[in-house]
Amino acid sequence: MENIVQTFDLVVIGAGPAGLSAAIEARRLGLTVAVLDEQQRVGGQIYRAIQDSTQRRRQVLGPDYAAGALLAETFATCGAQHVAGAAVWNVDRDKTVSYLQDGRSKTVRGRSLVLASGAMERPFPVPGWTLPGVMGAGAAQILYKTSGAVPGEPVVLAGCGPLLLLLAQQYLEAGVRIKALIHTTATADYLRAAPHLPGALRGWKDLAKGAAMLRKIRAHGVETYAGASAFSIEGQDRAQAISFTHGGRQKRIETSLVLLHQGVVPNTQLSWSLRAEHRWDEQQLCWVPVTDTAGQIEDTSIYIAGDSRGIVGAKASAAQGRLAALDIARRLDKVAPGALDATREDMARELNKSTQIRPFLDSLYRPLDAHRIPVDDQVTVCRCEEVTAGQIKRYVEVGCIGPNQTKAFGRCGMGPCQGRLCGLTVTEIIASERRLSPAEVGYYRIRPPLKPITLSELAGSE
Repeated sequence: MENIVQTFDLVVIGAGPAGLSAAIEARRLGLTVAVLDEQQRVGGQIYRAIQDSTQRRRQVLGPDYAAGALLAETFATCGAQHVAGAAVWNVDRDKTVSYLQDGRSKTVRGRSLVLASGAMERPFPVPGWTLPGVMGAGAAQILYKTSGAVPGEPVVLAGCGPLLLLLAQQYLEAGVRIKALIHTTATADYLRAAPHLPGALRGWKDLAKGAAMLRKIRAHGVETYAGASAFSIEGQDRAQAISFTHGGRQKRIETSLVLLHQGVVPNTQLSWSLRAEHRWDEQQLCWVPVTDTAGQIEDTSIYIAGDSRGIVGAKASAAQGRLAALDIARRLDKVAPGALDATREDMARELNKSTQIRPFLDSLYRPLDAHRIPVDDQVTVCRCEEVTAGQIKRYVEVGCIGPNQTKAFGRCGMGPCQGRLCGLTVTEIIASERRLSPAEVGYYRIRPPLKPITLSELAGSE
């Protein structure tokens, strides 16, 4: 007997700010909606575990995190179907979505899709980054959000970006001892960002938050090194120290716990798998999908909203989700022509206001070339298959022209993460070696399954 595939007006993949906002708006307009997310609870990364967080945890994480509670509550009562613990492993252009849940592969179909898979931390391929005792600052923050876990030993935070400073502030509030904050932001970065300051001042509240974070870090007497470079983590079986250059001198700090961070990048696995057009964003140094103003890929009724479309932050992600829902309702004839024009204009203004600060932040916290394109040939780039920077350079010497070819030369990008952790680095290494732009080099060809799936799970498909 053939399985009946449930169909909705809208299927949303991802339950962060963009996905939840799209679902809420779509339900308000009368659409049937299903939201798939790999986690058991809604919130995405930014609002991870918001429904289960304690008062103390919300106090430490701050009001921006706590604001997610209202979004989660609104979603819970909007009438959308929440499909929790759903790991999406395939999306087709006919808007059929296959996902794993409870050990079985299942399928759902939408008349429209919203891809809201969010962002992930940018790779930080420096010597020693694969050692035990080294992890991403974003991952450390997720540990606190989900379970309240904090380091029981002094920690060193290293890299750049707002999240690095935010985690430092949150750790100080939680009573964690920060041994040092080593960030790459130098005078040259401020000068590069200066032309974007007038636009950023329109979002002055966010600038004020950043200034307050820096004041708190200084007030706690955290040893801070600005304009640092040439990071290297030392150790045999685990991290023992971090060395770096500061003020023209070599520095070394003994530590068994290093949290690295140099910004976040869009999670584009879904859009690449759909063969959507992507472009290289030279400001954010990453690939972003090409969409129309509502977030639609070509003329497919498949939309992308939030950080998976380009890093914009939680508020702008929510606005993009709502705008996508409005456009979907219009296309499905759920509203009269022109009925939502005023609402759409209001949301567009909110989106514009929320993104005014982005060019300033992108310029100020631009990752160093040497922290994206390893100078040391021994640095591991593909962690899954243990492929080094030197090996990739040698592949280029013997004729490798792009990331896809590295798979044939040495299985680069063919491990469980499917290139999520190495893709950007591989593109930039090859571009550097061939003296081309990343746009000319391209990216991996992403194919399903997007998540590991066993034959038994596939055989038990519903």
